[in-house]
Amino acid sequence: MTEDVRLRRGRGSLGFSFFVQGVTFALLVTRIPAIQDRYGISDGLLPAFLAAVPILAGVSSVATEHLVKRVGPATVLRWAQPLVLLALLGVGAGSQMWHAAVALGAFGLSVGALDASMNMLGVSLQRAYGRSIMLGFHAAYSLGGIVGASAAWAGAHWHLSLFTSYLPAVVLLLPLAFYGSRFYVDQKGRGTEVPEKGLGAGGFRLLLPLCLVMACAYIGDSTVSNWSAKYLQDVLGSSEQLATVPYNVYMVTTLIGRAVGDLGVRRFGAVAVVRIGTVVAAGGFAVVAAAPGAWTGMLGFTLLGIGLCVIVPQTFAAAGRLFPGASDTAIARLNIFNYVGFLIGSPLVGGIGDAWSYRGAMLVPMVLVLVTLFHARSFGAESARYGVGHERRAEDRAVDVGRGGNGV
Repeated sequence: MTEDVRLRRGRGSLGFSFFVQGVTFALLVTRIPAIQDRYGISDGLLPAFLAAVPILAGVSSVATEHLVKRVGPATVLRWAQPLVLLALLGVGAGSQMWHAAVALGAFGLSVGALDASMNMLGVSLQRAYGRSIMLGFHAAYSLGGIVGASAAWAGAHWHLSLFTSYLPAVVLLLPLAFYGSRFYVDQKGRGTEVPEKGLGAGGFRLLLPLCLVMACAYIGDSTVSNWSAKYLQDVLGSSEQLATVPYNVYMVTTLIGRAVGDLGVRRFGAVAVVRIGTVVAAGGFAVVAAAPGAWTGMLGFTLLGIGLCVIVPQTFAAAGRLFPGASDTAIARLNIFNYVGFLIGSPLVGGIGDAWSYRGAMLVPMVLVLVTLFHARSFGAESARYGVGHERRAEDRAVDVGRGGNGV
């Protein structure tokens, strides 16, 4: 097998992994009201359940940083993805509150390992290709989110149980994902991997601006995923069916933005793309907060998808460029702030909504997302474009593919 073919297969299989995770996560978060009703979880207790998932995922991401030094990110991803799918099925199969707690705990632990290892492999492949492709992987995640949110809408429309809604997705996607994992590009075990170095003295201080951007972006993202359905139903007066639509709209616009985003990065650079996305996202939150009805709220979530979609993939890519000899470590630590954002975002919006108003709560992530403007230069300059000048010959690519060491 030629190196080009191996890279293309690796890119395709990893893209499918992102797609599967998009389906899985959408099926979970868009049915939060149904999960709450099934297990009798009160509004006061719901934020605690939502917070437990990112806490455990953050712990798992820390463990993954050390685990990939032994077995490589491809092996971690190969086994983490089936566990995430089975945990989703467990959420729909229980009948008591402790069943939900166990299933959501398993989901959190497995999803932390999955997210970290997926992005490690993605950043490594981007470096091997010599051009921006990271947004394309996250576009596959968005496409999966659309499919998952559509399936959730169908489940709500036909009044299907959670287990019945989740079972077809798990039965179909689990074997496909496991088969595709054979083609992940990972040099571990080939005898050519480069040892991963640490971040070095002061390394975390250099990474901190990107960590802050990641946390703020995920506060915004978690507001959409965890509260959009409830916001549309309780504040804007929509039906239960319509309440599943905002997340779908959000994922459609993230798909469009990410599908063309790599071209924007190559043409204008990551800094310009991230700045534009930040301003559009802030505008989306403002529209959601002021919306007089459900359809105006949809417009706000549309703007949110267009704006937020570019920030997270470029943050992972920037971390890889900042620490070319320690990309696995940098990405695993940066990934923790993914869950910090979810951990802060869910109870923050819920707490402000309960104490004051959910409209006012939407202004808080708007302000936090704008923090990205002050740290946009952390995303690089000319070298962040991955334009034609950064293309490299296929025979030079192999040294950059692998566990992340010198590969990003």
